[in-house]
Amino acid sequence: MERIKTDVLIIGAGSGGLSIAAGASQMGARVVMLEGHKMGGDCLNYGCVPSKALLAAGKQAHAMRSGEKYGVTPVMPDVNYAAAKDHVRRVIETIEPVDSQERFEGFGVHVIREFGRFISPSEVQAGETIITARRIVIATGSRPFVPPIPGMKDVAYYTNENIFDLREKPDHLIIIGGGPIGMEMAQAHVRLGSKVTVIEGAKAMGKDDPEAATIVLESLRAEGVEIVEEAQAEEISKAGGVISVKTPKDTFTGSHLLLAVGRKVNIDNLDLDKANVAHDRAIKVGADLRSVTNKKVYAVGDAAGGLQFTHVAGYHAGVVIRSMLFGLPSKQRTDHIPWVTFTDPELAQVGLTEADARKTHGNHALTVARFDYDENDRAIAEGKKTGFIKVMVVKGKPVGATIVGAHAGELIGVWALAIANRLKMSAVAAMVAPYPTFGEINKRAAGAYFSPKLFDNPTVKRVVGFVQKYLP
Repeated sequence: MERIKTDVLIIGAGSGGLSIAAGASQMGARVVMLEGHKMGGDCLNYGCVPSKALLAAGKQAHAMRSGEKYGVTPVMPDVNYAAAKDHVRRVIETIEPVDSQERFEGFGVHVIREFGRFISPSEVQAGETIITARRIVIATGSRPFVPPIPGMKDVAYYTNENIFDLREKPDHLIIIGGGPIGMEMAQAHVRLGSKVTVIEGAKAMGKDDPEAATIVLESLRAEGVEIVEEAQAEEISKAGGVISVKTPKDTFTGSHLLLAVGRKVNIDNLDLDKANVAHDRAIKVGADLRSVTNKKVYAVGDAAGGLQFTHVAGYHAGVVIRSMLFGLPSKQRTDHIPWVTFTDPELAQVGLTEADARKTHGNHALTVARFDYDENDRAIAEGKKTGFIKVMVVKGKPVGATIVGAHAGELIGVWALAIANRLKMSAVAAMVAPYPTFGEINKRAAGAYFSPKLFDNPTVKRVVGFVQKYLP
């Protein structure tokens, strides 16, 4: 059994783990990283990257069908589903070197391709190696949650971990789960020529602003996606190549089944009790991302609980590096974290939704500034007029923003910046956006906040009248 001593041990080579490894090693710390599966984690191999690549393929097919309003004769695309998956694979392969073992070994990181488990509060065993570390970071991510639906074990099903390996286009894809993953995969597949039924036990896109979610759901339904809400899956069966999903509303049948009902954190095999690391569904950490029971241990990304996004893991890396390497106080925030559902139209959110802002701050303190896409010249020119932005403002500062429409994921960054730096609405209003761009939507939303204060204000009108009357 080989023994290694190191400053920092990172368990998991996903977004959070890789970011910490790169930063810590290049700033002089001794770093060991364990990865028992694929470098790059879920995002590169099964999540963000392949899903956006498949959505891009679907977008090209949809464009061929929907050119009439631009004077382009629509045609039915000849979709090669396997070739679309080849595109997905090429995208992953293009990005893989950035997350590769070779690159991180070039930084000086000692990479061990084994799973790790604790054998004491400061020791982890990985294969035939025992690593003793001053600081240990759990960055193990999560995996698809498979609900215990009766009949599930007798039916072949897909999750995000194997749907991108499927080479044969589904004739009729049934998706259980109406969250972001389910909706993105529904739109990608209906545009690539599959029939799609989404079954959701509660409300589809139920964690998003209802007004914004309605626009996305209406768009998907218009493209042919069947979305069934308030229909909990009660039983699954298969007969003669047909998969059936029984719900209280009806029984739905299809050729393939995709589960998209949430995530389960990967901590089961870490032997956390041997390290005195408290946990429930995730590691129990404080605002500093340190274990509440073992100060040598940190958790980042999905392993720390909370928001499950790749960019959150990257953000956590910065919080942890500040504490581990420099001994400085460092705490995470969540109010400035944006997220995006990459459907068409996109739905993006940062901070509080309107409902949450009203609950937190009250109707009297809250102002909602709004601007619609159909008043933006670039949106009109491109035929992307469906959508809106609304910004929740308290005491002149944004506390949340919701955007639904074309490029919402790009536009939300301005509001993430404003909230992160506690900027006032005047900072966005003072920005000069190039014309004509979708970016003007953000500036016009800020302008909508100030308009009543300027144009419906008797004091302002009196001042202007005085200046015009008396000043030369």
